[in-house]
Amino acid sequence: MKPLKPIENFIKRQSVSLPLMTVMFPVLYLGAEIGLIASGAVAAGTYIASNSTIKQVQISSDSKNLGMTRSEYKNVRTQIKEGKEKIKQLQGNYYKVRSISSFKQLMDMTKIANKIITVVQQNPRKFYLAEPFFYSHLDSAIELTEKYTLLVGQPVKDQEMRVALQDTREMLLSLNKVMEQDLKRVLSSDVEKLRMELDYAQLAVDQHNNQKLLVQPEPEQEGDVEHDRETINSK
Repeated sequence: MKPLKPIENFIKRQSVSLPLMTVMFPVLYLGAEIGLIASGAVAAGTYIASNSTIKQVQISSDSKNLGMTRSEYKNVRTQIKEGKEKIKQLQGNYYKVRSISSFKQLMDMTKIANKIITVVQQNPRKFYLAEPFFYSHLDSAIELTEKYTLLVGQPVKDQEMRVALQDTREMLLSLNKVMEQDLKRVLSSDVEKLRMELDYAQLAVDQHNNQKLLVQPEPEQEGDVEHDRETINSK
């Protein structure tokens, strides 16, 4: 399964588009003599057109390799990009919480979210196993975290606010567990594959050990050829 590689694709596009623009400008300016501004505009247009065309070819090629439609592929790319931005929002609340336990909980939630996005980026088809995370759970995490940091930052806290803070902490803890299940779900096929590989490796080891047992020489006993020869000679 081919992972999403936006940086690699970007470099490939630039390796074609930039040299093309660099060549076009002097050719137009010196050869066609259409003027500096016009030459620059045409060269820039060539760069944009080349970059856009190559990008569309890359999208078609990548989506085909993944067994996805162009629209599905582009949607996954969009969700990954938006997911990364949302994680930055979560990270922005690190130092707004007032307790070590809340800070640790927020860090754990961020790590889980990052791991899910990394797994989906490496195997885009796993996006469909993590749709609740992208469409609901991550948004809820941001909303609850911002609500919690807002309440924590208030100078006066009455009984009602303390209850609201406690409820929010408990809800964030529950949401953290839900996101853990999201991560387990996207990793489930990898775990199953690892188990199969371990079973296969164990089978190979067992077969090797059994073969060694079969080829071991039997110890010599009385009545063997050499012993019999010595007995005959002594008579």
